[in-house]
Amino acid sequence: MKALVFTDVKKMEIEDIDTPKVKPNEVRINTAYAGICGTDHALYNGLPGSADAVPPIVFGHENSGIVAEVGADVTNVKVGDRVTVDPNIYCGQCFYCHTDRPELCENLSAVGVTRNGGLEKSFTAPATVVYAIPDDVSLKAAATVEPISCAVHGIKLLHLTPYQRALVIGDGFMGQLFAQILQAYGVHQVDLAGIVDEKLKRNKEQFGVKNTYNTTRDAIPANYDVVIEAVGLPQTQEQAVEATRKGAQVLMFGVGKPDAHFEMNTYEVYQKQLTIQGSFINPNSFEDSIALLQSGKLDVESLITDELSLDQVEGVLQGKTKVASKAVVKVGD
Repeated sequence: MKALVFTDVKKMEIEDIDTPKVKPNEVRINTAYAGICGTDHALYNGLPGSADAVPPIVFGHENSGIVAEVGADVTNVKVGDRVTVDPNIYCGQCFYCHTDRPELCENLSAVGVTRNGGLEKSFTAPATVVYAIPDDVSLKAAATVEPISCAVHGIKLLHLTPYQRALVIGDGFMGQLFAQILQAYGVHQVDLAGIVDEKLKRNKEQFGVKNTYNTTRDAIPANYDVVIEAVGLPQTQEQAVEATRKGAQVLMFGVGKPDAHFEMNTYEVYQKQLTIQGSFINPNSFEDSIALLQSGKLDVESLITDELSLDQVEGVLQGKTKVASKAVVKVGD
C-alpha cells in the first residue's frame, strides 16, 4: 500500500509498504484525512515531538478514517465505522500514570510518532484510542479532533468563569481554535492578537472575537484575566505575561524551541499573584472535543485552508509550500 515514509531527518519518500496486521486489541483504519501541524515540522527537522520519532516511520498523528478490520478483542467499534484516533498511548504503569497525569507518562508512545500513523492508506491503533464520530461530523473536520483536544486539555487546566476577559496571542490555527473554544466554555470576552490583518478581521466578524491587536503595531493593554500564548516565541511569551491584570492565569501553550528562554519580571508574578501554566498533549479530552464539534460551537472547516496530496506534504514541512491556516492531507479515495 502507498505510504509517505520519514526515512531520515529532512527526508521523506513515498513507498509501497505492507498493509499492517491487526493484533487482538487493535483496529485497522483506512485513512480519510490526516492533518499537518507544528509537531510534524519539528519531527521532520529532527526535533522532539510528544516523543522521539525514529526513522523509518510514517507521520500522521491527526487523522480520521473508516474502520477496515478489528481484532478479536475489540468491542467499541466495528468495520465500517467512521472514526478518529487519539494518538497518545500511555503505559498505565509509571508514576505519572498512577497519579492521574498520564500525559507525563514516562513510556509514552504515539500513533504517527513512534508507530506508523495516518500518512498511509491504512494504519493500526489500539482500540482504546479509537473514537467513533457522529454522522453529522465530517471526516475532514474529524481529522482536527486531536488539535482540538490539545486545546481542550489546556482549557481544563485553567479556572474559567463567565466574567473573565481572555486574550489569545497567536493567529495560527491553534490560536483561532482557542478563541472559539474559550467562548464555547462561557468566557464572555475573547480577544485575539496576531500578525495577519485578514485573520484578525475574520475572527472579529465571523467567530465572535471582540477586540483584535496586530502585534507589529498595536499595544496590548494589561487587563486580561486569562492569556493563552499559542505561538511559542520568547517575545510572545513575554507579551503574554505583560498582558495580565492581578490574579490572572497565563497558559503557555505554544511550543518553543528546546533551548529557548524568555524573560519576565519575577516581582510582577508575585505582586499580581499570577498563575503561569504549561500544557502538554491531550489526556482524556477526545469526548469533549467531539461534542464541541457536533454542537456547532466550533467551525473548524472554515479554518482548513489547504487540502494536500501525499506528494505535497514534504514541501510544506520544508517551508517551500506555505499554508494559510491549516492543512489536511486527503489520503483516502
